[in-house]
Amino acid sequence: MAEIGKGVTAGKLALNVQKRLSRAQEKVLQKLGKADETRDAAFEELVANFTKQMNEGGKLQKDLKSYMAAVKAMHDASRRLQDCLADMYEPDWFGKEELDALVEDTDTLWLSYHQNLTDKSLLCMDTYLAQFPEIKSRIAKRERKLVDFDSARHHFASLQKGKKKDEAKIAKAEEDLGRAQKIFEELNVELQDELPTLWDSRVGVYVSTFQSLAGHQESFHKEMSKLSQNLNDIMTKLEEQRQINEEANHSESTSPAPKKLGPPPNRPPPRLTPSPDPKQQIAGMFEEEALEPDANTNSSSTTQEVRQTLSYPSLEQI
Repeated sequence: MAEIGKGVTAGKLALNVQKRLSRAQEKVLQKLGKADETRDAAFEELVANFTKQMNEGGKLQKDLKSYMAAVKAMHDASRRLQDCLADMYEPDWFGKEELDALVEDTDTLWLSYHQNLTDKSLLCMDTYLAQFPEIKSRIAKRERKLVDFDSARHHFASLQKGKKKDEAKIAKAEEDLGRAQKIFEELNVELQDELPTLWDSRVGVYVSTFQSLAGHQESFHKEMSKLSQNLNDIMTKLEEQRQINEEANHSESTSPAPKKLGPPPNRPPPRLTPSPDPKQQIAGMFEEEALEPDANTNSSSTTQEVRQTLSYPSLEQI
């Protein structure tokens, strides 16, 4: 039970319960056809448009949030991929510094794109949809006050048609009817002015949301295209560097190998000098003896022994 200290008294609580019971009874009578119901076709159309607008806006907000989540997921995937490339890229490869700068620029571009979509598109939708709960609550209140108005109108009419008229009760019922009618009409007039304006505002909101989205997408993809082209150029130069190195290595492997030094050629065998004629050799020996008169006598004796051994003829015979 509500506490009195919070501004809710027992009498007010009882009054609210009585109103709910009266409204429920009135709606039952209206459904059974025992009581007429005040209908406003123009307002019902406004309410139908409001409900459609609120549902469409809620769906757009939901899909936009899904798109933002996908952008964030794509950003995370792109960052991991770029970081992987930067980690694998060896320092001596072409464009190492340019690649590191490109990875940082790509991450910054994704962050800026996500932030712009959040600020310009998603927040715009959040602000637009924030007004719907309050208006929906007022529409529901108008419906309750319309039931109160119908109930007061029927009660006043029943008292007037009664056989025994109680002027005090009739006056009280008339006063309640006037008060219920006033509350209802105030709400009705306010909503009839606001709902058409709110319905027309959807066009501007949709234009602003999607125009901003398209503009940021165009800018993002334009800048991303430049970064992608730079990355492609770096990869092309790296491939050219690889081919040059491969051709250099291939040239070294196919060049003729230096001739190996073999063993030194064999020296030709010494030229054989023909042995001198024995007769000439013996004559030479005697000539040497003639040139050396001081030779010992053993030489001459030896010569004679040689002659005898060989049995060569004497000089006179020669």
